[in-house]
Amino acid sequence: MKTACEIMRFVQFTRDGDQKLGLEIGDGKDLVDLNTWNSEIPTNLRSFVEGGDENLKIVRSLLDNNRKDIQNYTVPRDSVKIQAPITNPEKIVCIGMNYRDHCLEQNAPVPEEPVVFSKFPSCIIGPYDDLPYPKETKKLDWEVELAFIIGKEAKHVQIQHAMDYIFGFTVALDVSARDWQIGKNGGQVLLGKAMDGFCPLGPVVVTKEDINDVHNLGIRCKVNNVLKQNGNTNQLVHSSAAIVAHISRFITLKPGDVILTGTPPGVGFTRNPPEFLWPGDIVECEIDNIGKISNRVVL
Repeated sequence: MKTACEIMRFVQFTRDGDQKLGLEIGDGKDLVDLNTWNSEIPTNLRSFVEGGDENLKIVRSLLDNNRKDIQNYTVPRDSVKIQAPITNPEKIVCIGMNYRDHCLEQNAPVPEEPVVFSKFPSCIIGPYDDLPYPKETKKLDWEVELAFIIGKEAKHVQIQHAMDYIFGFTVALDVSARDWQIGKNGGQVLLGKAMDGFCPLGPVVVTKEDINDVHNLGIRCKVNNVLKQNGNTNQLVHSSAAIVAHISRFITLKPGDVILTGTPPGVGFTRNPPEFLWPGDIVECEIDNIGKISNRVVL
């Protein structure tokens, strides 16, 4: 079993105004400043991923051969600002209706093929940033989701090879304006899903090799410390590999692209009566072995 220092948990942060790429280690109170440790390492995760396996080899070599030096390059977590682990992807692709039990709560059929929609890079905010409440909606809703980061260009990928194209996994909050997703805009969901700030991400990206079974993880969402969603990724209809294989039939996936895989049951609009977010609410999204994000809704 790997130690906490051997698991690759990438984090982006700023310190003294400088953009940094680091690793979360131990209990998460300290971060390794990779850029100070080795100036060849890019300062953002997208560039790091675009560099391919060579960058991973550099980091693994640092950890394997310079373990005694690691404390010289650590910084306290409370001395930095944690950013979203990916801030500038080319694409954010989302999968809807992808948990069997979420389909059941809506009395909806389980999709035979992934239901695909999109967000924009402007949707991304940090794991602890304020979540803006748009004046255009009165039905703001929560959806905790497992997300993954594409590691290399993917086009017409076969499902048996698809996991090779995934770099790692993170936590996402798929914020939804239900009044615009359902019943407005001619039935198109885009505006209800893609308003500014509608995709908090983080706090880390864990490489796929460092999660034993990504399709058997507890996944939860709390609002004001009240548990709203409590599921497991073993309820996914279409696996991460199936999603990559399907999307890459139509769209070339690029390194750094973010894919959201769907949400378990317990979202606000399916409740009786329906529940929605309001300014002042705090939304916490957590996935086992990855981490937790927390965002306050603000005007």
